[in-house]
Amino acid sequence: MKPLSESVTASLGSVLVVDDDEDSRRLLSHLLERRGYSVVLADGGPCALELLEEIEVDVVLLDVMMPGMDGFAVCRELKRSPRTENVPVILLTARDDMETRATGMNLGVSEFLAKPVNKDELFLRIQTQVEARQRGRQLDQAQRRADRIC
Repeated sequence: MKPLSESVTASLGSVLVVDDDEDSRRLLSHLLERRGYSVVLADGGPCALELLEEIEVDVVLLDVMMPGMDGFAVCRELKRSPRTENVPVILLTARDDMETRATGMNLGVSEFLAKPVNKDELFLRIQTQVEARQRGRQLDQAQRRADRIC
């Protein structure tokens, strides 16, 4: 696990990788860090939710099938919290079926990636979500400035 900080920043953005499989976490972290992302790792849902109370990230890359608290339950909690409701969630799933997608979409998932992950698709989907998150932050800041002026 990487040390915690107030805010995780990098030139390309920050990603929280949540997966109970250590090899998957290591692989995803390696791929993303080599591409220029800042990566924080969580080995399950409770750890991810705890981390997100302390840090801010641009995207959550979340495995669906985890013991105890699955990815759907984690996503549900993220979308309930005002602090994390706007953080894009990309679900990683070995179950690439309509039921899984429908459940995820109803929970507010931004994207889906089938396991095993194609690294080009991984980079494209993360880049798209990071850019959207950063644009959303800029719009929020502009709106707050405009509200102070009026």
